[in-house]
Amino acid sequence: MCLSAWKNTESREKEKTLASFSICSFECLSPAHFPENLEGAFSPLSFTKTDGRWPGSPLPSLISKFLYFSICRTTRLVMEEHLTCFLSQASACSSTIWGCSSVSPSPPARIYDGRQPVLGVMDPKIIKSVLVKECYSTFTNRRHMELVGVLKNAVSLAEDEQWKRLRTVLSPTFTSGKLKEMFPIMKHYGEILVKNVQKRVEKDNSIPVKDIFGSYSMDVVTSTSFGVNIDSMNNPKDPFVREMKKLVKFDFFDPVFIVSFVFPFFCPLLAKMNVSVFPSDAVDFFMRSVSKIKQDREKESQKGRVDFLQMMIESQKSTSNGNSEVNHTYKALTDIEVLSQAFIFIFAGYEPTSNTLGYLAYELALHPDVQQKLIDEIDTILPNKAPLTYETVMQLEYLDMTVNETLRLYPLGGRLERVCKKDVEINGVIIPKGTVVMIPPYILHRNPEHWPNPEEFRPERFSKENKDAIDPYTYLPFGAGPRNCIGMRFALLSLKVAIVALLQHFTFQTCKETQIPLKLSSQGLLAPEKPIILKLVPRTNATPAEA
Repeated sequence: MCLSAWKNTESREKEKTLASFSICSFECLSPAHFPENLEGAFSPLSFTKTDGRWPGSPLPSLISKFLYFSICRTTRLVMEEHLTCFLSQASACSSTIWGCSSVSPSPPARIYDGRQPVLGVMDPKIIKSVLVKECYSTFTNRRHMELVGVLKNAVSLAEDEQWKRLRTVLSPTFTSGKLKEMFPIMKHYGEILVKNVQKRVEKDNSIPVKDIFGSYSMDVVTSTSFGVNIDSMNNPKDPFVREMKKLVKFDFFDPVFIVSFVFPFFCPLLAKMNVSVFPSDAVDFFMRSVSKIKQDREKESQKGRVDFLQMMIESQKSTSNGNSEVNHTYKALTDIEVLSQAFIFIFAGYEPTSNTLGYLAYELALHPDVQQKLIDEIDTILPNKAPLTYETVMQLEYLDMTVNETLRLYPLGGRLERVCKKDVEINGVIIPKGTVVMIPPYILHRNPEHWPNPEEFRPERFSKENKDAIDPYTYLPFGAGPRNCIGMRFALLSLKVAIVALLQHFTFQTCKETQIPLKLSSQGLLAPEKPIILKLVPRTNATPAEA
């Protein structure tokens, strides 16, 4: 059983040092592991009221952590064991959890994140209500994040009316027309990516792919965000590179995160002390840099620039003058809001894109038939290594299929969350005010009820013939509804440019250093446990079997 497996693992973990103490260790103190008469004393909201109103069957809190990769060092050692146990034996628990049995629709499961009651849902109908139908009235906000400093003004974290205003003002920045204007920047760095890889393979064609894709993502994000040109692979000591690497090393083992997560009543005091879950020196560096760039641009004419910062500056001017294309009832972005958006674009655009490119390259190396089919499509639409254009990217249907399948197996986020603003009933499930409703894309995307042979990499799932049969609320790599990822199309375009540029010149192959099967880390965001190392073989030198 899941719980017994957890207990056996717990006994092995007792030998760990205090340095390995994790959130999950704290979470074992949650009401889920207390007698019922003590539960109310610990949690502000109980899911086990005797009147039966509270939904879902209980799930051990420890298990809840590694399902969404919101976990730390101690559970990393047992993630696979628990995940396998959970998926195979969930139907043997007190009731069906996460839709792992044949019973449909999938009942919700109640868990605790520290003191916070969370309702996990896998039923597509409930997911649609939460993310779309009831978004504005009941499920507008994501979980409130404390200790994030100026980032509380970023569109990803803002709440209620501020979020609506930011989203409305920023949405025109991500239209097809604007992305088409930014395409030359992506193409330029795609060409630099190829040149840098050519230099690397002359020395050793076995490469940690995060090195090359991380550099590409860094260059694209910084250039499209505020026009800074780095070439980070050849300039690894550039301050932007250094501080960005600090920023993305987000660790759920960080004591500040643990305290804010388990003991939220300390957060107001910590906030007054300017404590943040993000490294303050990195945040300060980027905020100063963006502020200086903004001031310099306001002093000079910047006609022709197409980066995000310039678009927001122009939006400030046009909205304040009453000439904005967006609803005039929304006031212009404040300076701090402009800085926050520029910062979050960098943070959200770097790591997810580089990781997804790594996963895609890995799957192509493991599936040479898929890789060859993709190369054939690229060579047909772009013969003789013809230059890539925005229009040709849109024509690459099999590329779109492989990217979608990669995002199914490796979604950008481990969990989607919305906070319930009032008591509400959805499909017979009563959700109390203050509950965090959580949707786990990683598990949802591997549910055999929706995806036959879910562990297999099969791009044909997303062919024109099959795509219409997919329930859109069983595939959520970017979320859904009004609060989905605002930069979704930008991210997809960026990673497609990179993979096409490389496949015009190289093939991906496994080598002795390639980890098979791939293991995912539980340290922070969804990422490989060990660097993905692949061989990049120049196509002119590839044998027919390798091509």
